[in-house]
Amino acid sequence: MASEKDELVFFINGKKVVEKNVDPETTLLTYLRRKLGLCGTKLGCGEGGCGACTVMISKFDCFQKKIIHYSANACLFPICALHHVAVTTVEGIGSTKTRLHPVQERIAKSHGSQCGFCTPGIVMSMYTLLRNQSEPKMEEIEDAFQGNLCRCTGYRPILEGYRTFAKVSG
Repeated sequence: MASEKDELVFFINGKKVVEKNVDPETTLLTYLRRKLGLCGTKLGCGEGGCGACTVMISKFDCFQKKIIHYSANACLFPICALHHVAVTTVEGIGSTKTRLHPVQERIAKSHGSQCGFCTPGIVMSMYTLLRNQSEPKMEEIEDAFQGNLCRCTGYRPILEGYRTFAKVSG
């Protein structure tokens, strides 16, 4: 009989998830794609090097007394590490059916996507940065993409689109 100790409780895109007797080898990426059908988070390298699987993890920090947000590679993140945290995927921030988030809109308007495979991860890296800092410096925007690879578009149009979020110094 499963008890509360056997339950894993977390949130995905604002919806509460309760899982019992979870396989500790299951990654967040596998869970998102196979169990929930959320296929916006991509499997690229499977080693945390390309950033196609980037999601935002949010949790309460007892020392800072606030919710902190950070980017994570879902291909490496064990689902058992999600207890009492919130996960936001690219599907959770906006869509063409509802409304695009400004991060999604600006990458599209700047032609920052060709094949689109890396785009969800890049979008989530930028979204996470903006959740932590509403007016980042351009250097911080560039740093936010260190874990994201793009083989088609290159980084210039992506950075041009996201430059509009940067704090103008002067």
